[in-house]
Amino acid sequence: MNLSVINKDGQNTGRSVSLPESIFAISPNEHAVYLDVKHHLANQRQGTHKAKERAEISRTTKKLKKQKGTGGARAGSMKSPVFVGGGRIFGPRPRDYDFKLNKKVKDLARKSVLSSKASEGKIALLEAVAIGNPSTKEFSKILKAISMDGKKSVFYTNGVNDNFYLSGRNLPSVTILPVQNVSTYDLINSDMVVFEEGAVEVLQSILS
Repeated sequence: MNLSVINKDGQNTGRSVSLPESIFAISPNEHAVYLDVKHHLANQRQGTHKAKERAEISRTTKKLKKQKGTGGARAGSMKSPVFVGGGRIFGPRPRDYDFKLNKKVKDLARKSVLSSKASEGKIALLEAVAIGNPSTKEFSKILKAISMDGKKSVFYTNGVNDNFYLSGRNLPSVTILPVQNVSTYDLINSDMVVFEEGAVEVLQSILS
Protein backbone atom coordinates (compact mmCIF):
# COMPACT_ATOMS: atom_id res chain seq x y z
CA MET A 1 0.00 0.00 0.00
CA ASN A 2 1.53 3.29 -1.13
CA LEU A 3 0.63 6.62 0.42
CA SER A 4 1.54 10.01 -1.06
CA VAL A 5 3.56 12.48 0.98
CA ILE A 6 2.02 15.96 1.28
CA ASN A 7 3.71 19.20 2.27
CA LYS A 8 2.57 21.78 4.82
CA ASP A 9 0.50 23.50 2.12
CA GLY A 10 -1.49 20.34 1.51
CA GLN A 11 0.05 19.72 -1.89
CA ASN A 12 1.35 16.39 -3.17
CA THR A 13 5.17 16.32 -3.14
CA GLY A 14 5.31 13.59 -5.77
CA ARG A 15 6.90 11.21 -3.31
CA SER A 16 5.21 8.20 -1.78
CA VAL A 17 5.92 5.76 1.02
CA SER A 18 5.07 2.06 0.99
CA LEU A 19 3.16 1.14 4.15
CA PRO A 20 4.16 -2.35 5.33
CA GLU A 21 1.25 -4.78 5.10
CA SER A 22 2.35 -6.48 8.33
CA ILE A 23 1.36 -3.29 10.19
CA PHE A 24 -1.24 -1.52 8.06
CA ALA A 25 -3.10 -4.41 6.41
CA ILE A 26 -3.76 -7.09 9.02
CA SER A 27 -7.12 -8.40 10.21
CA PRO A 28 -7.91 -6.29 13.32
CA ASN A 29 -8.10 -8.06 16.66
CA GLU A 30 -10.73 -6.20 18.70
CA HIS A 31 -10.02 -8.04 21.94
CA ALA A 32 -6.33 -7.08 21.84
CA VAL A 33 -7.38 -3.45 21.31
CA TYR A 34 -9.75 -3.67 24.27
CA LEU A 35 -7.04 -5.10 26.54
CA ASP A 36 -4.48 -2.47 25.56
CA VAL A 37 -6.90 0.44 26.07
CA LYS A 38 -7.96 -1.04 29.42
CA HIS A 39 -4.29 -1.36 30.40
CA HIS A 40 -3.61 2.28 29.43
CA LEU A 41 -6.60 3.62 31.39
CA ALA A 42 -5.74 1.47 34.40
CA ASN A 43 -2.27 3.00 34.50
CA GLN A 44 -3.81 6.50 34.58
CA ARG A 45 -5.61 5.78 37.84
CA GLN A 46 -3.90 7.07 40.97
CA GLY A 47 -5.50 4.47 43.21
CA THR A 48 -5.38 6.81 46.23
CA HIS A 49 -9.06 6.37 47.17
CA LYS A 50 -9.66 5.60 50.84
CA ALA A 51 -12.64 5.38 53.19
CA LYS A 52 -12.42 4.81 56.93
CA GLU A 53 -13.62 1.45 58.12
CA ARG A 54 -14.98 0.52 61.53
CA ALA A 55 -11.58 0.09 63.18
CA GLU A 56 -10.45 3.55 62.02
CA ILE A 57 -13.42 5.56 63.30
CA SER A 58 -12.99 7.52 66.54
CA ARG A 59 -16.36 7.16 68.26
CA THR A 60 -17.60 5.84 71.59
CA THR A 61 -17.73 2.12 72.16
CA LYS A 62 -20.11 2.45 75.09
CA LYS A 63 -23.13 0.16 74.79
CA LEU A 64 -25.95 2.39 73.60
CA LYS A 65 -28.89 0.49 75.02
CA LYS A 66 -29.69 -2.75 76.75
CA GLN A 67 -29.28 -5.95 74.80
CA LYS A 68 -32.89 -7.07 74.88
CA GLY A 69 -36.35 -5.69 75.31
CA THR A 70 -36.18 -2.55 73.15
CA GLY A 71 -37.86 -4.06 70.12
CA GLY A 72 -34.91 -3.10 67.91
CA ALA A 73 -31.68 -4.68 66.86
CA ARG A 74 -28.91 -4.93 69.41
CA ALA A 75 -26.23 -2.20 69.25
CA GLY A 76 -22.93 -2.04 71.05
CA SER A 77 -20.92 0.77 69.45
CA MET A 78 -21.40 4.01 67.54
CA LYS A 79 -18.72 2.78 65.14
CA SER A 80 -21.24 0.42 63.61
CA PRO A 81 -21.83 1.04 59.89
CA VAL A 82 -25.60 1.18 60.47
CA PHE A 83 -25.25 4.56 62.26
CA VAL A 84 -24.60 7.90 60.55
CA GLY A 85 -20.89 8.61 60.89
CA GLY A 86 -20.04 4.97 61.41
CA GLY A 87 -17.34 3.06 59.58
CA ARG A 88 -17.72 2.06 55.94
CA ILE A 89 -18.23 -1.64 55.21
CA PHE A 90 -15.55 -2.90 52.80
CA GLY A 91 -14.63 0.65 51.82
CA PRO A 92 -12.14 1.46 49.06
CA ARG A 93 -8.47 1.12 49.93
CA PRO A 94 -5.35 2.40 48.10
CA ARG A 95 -4.38 -0.03 45.36
CA ASP A 96 -2.47 -0.33 42.11
CA TYR A 97 -4.72 -0.97 39.10
CA ASP A 98 -1.89 -1.99 36.79
CA PHE A 99 -1.93 -5.49 35.32
CA LYS A 100 0.47 -7.42 33.14
CA LEU A 101 -0.05 -7.25 29.39
CA ASN A 102 2.27 -9.09 27.04
CA LYS A 103 4.26 -7.01 24.57
CA LYS A 104 3.00 -9.10 21.65
CA VAL A 105 -0.60 -8.29 22.60
CA LYS A 106 0.21 -4.57 22.74
CA ASP A 107 1.91 -4.75 19.35
CA LEU A 108 -1.08 -6.61 17.89
CA ALA A 109 -3.43 -3.96 19.28
CA ARG A 110 -1.48 -1.09 17.68
CA LYS A 111 -1.27 -2.93 14.36
CA SER A 112 -5.02 -3.61 14.50
CA VAL A 113 -5.91 0.06 14.97
CA LEU A 114 -3.42 1.19 12.32
CA SER A 115 -4.87 -1.33 9.87
CA SER A 116 -8.39 -0.08 10.58
CA LYS A 117 -7.34 3.54 10.11
CA ALA A 118 -5.55 2.68 6.86
CA SER A 119 -8.60 0.88 5.46
CA GLU A 120 -10.75 3.91 6.33
CA GLY A 121 -8.33 6.36 4.69
CA LYS A 122 -7.55 8.08 7.98
CA ILE A 123 -3.76 8.01 7.72
CA ALA A 124 -1.69 10.79 6.14
CA LEU A 125 2.03 11.37 5.53
CA LEU A 126 3.46 14.83 6.04
CA GLU A 127 6.92 15.87 4.93
CA ALA A 128 9.28 17.08 7.65
CA VAL A 129 8.17 20.55 8.74
CA ALA A 130 10.80 22.94 10.10
CA ILE A 131 9.26 25.68 12.26
CA GLY A 132 11.80 28.36 13.20
CA ASN A 133 10.04 29.58 16.31
CA PRO A 134 7.06 28.02 18.11
CA SER A 135 3.89 29.44 16.58
CA THR A 136 0.38 28.14 17.19
CA LYS A 137 -0.86 30.42 14.41
CA GLU A 138 1.48 28.79 11.89
CA PHE A 139 0.51 25.33 13.07
CA SER A 140 -3.18 26.21 12.66
CA LYS A 141 -2.46 27.26 9.07
CA ILE A 142 -0.87 23.86 8.42
CA LEU A 143 -3.94 22.08 9.83
CA LYS A 144 -6.21 24.14 7.59
CA ALA A 145 -4.05 23.45 4.52
CA ILE A 146 -4.10 19.69 5.03
CA SER A 147 -7.88 19.71 5.77
CA MET A 148 -7.57 18.71 9.43
CA ASP A 149 -8.76 21.92 11.03
CA GLY A 150 -11.19 21.01 13.83
CA LYS A 151 -10.56 17.27 13.53
CA LYS A 152 -9.13 15.32 16.43
CA SER A 153 -5.73 14.27 15.13
CA VAL A 154 -2.52 12.73 16.41
CA PHE A 155 0.84 13.63 14.84
CA TYR A 156 3.78 11.23 15.11
CA THR A 157 7.13 12.88 14.46
CA ASN A 158 10.37 11.21 13.47
CA GLY A 159 12.12 11.79 16.79
CA VAL A 160 11.68 14.84 19.02
CA ASN A 161 10.68 18.03 17.21
CA ASP A 162 10.48 20.67 19.96
CA ASN A 163 9.24 23.63 17.90
CA PHE A 164 6.63 21.52 16.13
CA TYR A 165 5.40 20.21 19.48
CA LEU A 166 5.34 23.64 21.14
CA SER A 167 3.43 25.07 18.19
CA GLY A 168 0.58 22.59 18.45
CA ARG A 169 0.31 21.71 22.12
CA ASN A 170 -2.19 24.52 22.85
CA LEU A 171 -4.69 23.12 20.35
CA PRO A 172 -7.15 20.86 22.22
CA SER A 173 -7.84 18.64 19.21
CA VAL A 174 -4.17 17.93 18.45
CA THR A 175 -1.75 15.45 20.03
CA ILE A 176 1.92 15.50 19.01
CA LEU A 177 4.25 12.67 20.00
CA PRO A 178 7.47 11.03 18.81
CA VAL A 179 6.61 7.88 16.87
CA GLN A 180 8.43 5.87 19.55
CA ASN A 181 5.49 6.71 21.86
CA VAL A 182 2.76 5.37 19.59
CA SER A 183 -0.09 3.94 21.67
CA THR A 184 -3.37 2.19 20.97
CA TYR A 185 -5.32 4.70 23.08
CA ASP A 186 -4.07 7.76 21.18
CA LEU A 187 -4.67 6.04 17.84
CA ILE A 188 -8.21 4.98 18.62
CA ASN A 189 -9.01 8.35 20.21
CA SER A 190 -8.24 10.31 17.02
CA ASP A 191 -10.03 10.96 13.75
CA MET A 192 -6.82 11.25 11.73
CA VAL A 193 -3.32 9.85 12.18
CA VAL A 194 -0.48 11.84 10.62
CA PHE A 195 3.04 10.46 10.31
CA GLU A 196 6.01 12.67 9.57
CA GLU A 197 8.02 11.44 6.62
CA GLY A 198 10.55 8.92 7.93
CA ALA A 199 8.46 8.01 10.96
CA VAL A 200 6.92 4.96 9.26
CA GLU A 201 10.35 3.32 8.98
CA VAL A 202 10.91 3.89 12.71
CA LEU A 203 7.46 2.50 13.47
CA GLN A 204 8.24 -0.61 11.43
CA SER A 205 11.41 -1.21 13.43
CA ILE A 206 9.40 -0.87 16.67
CA LEU A 207 6.55 -3.21 15.72
CA SER A 208 8.50 -5.74 13.67
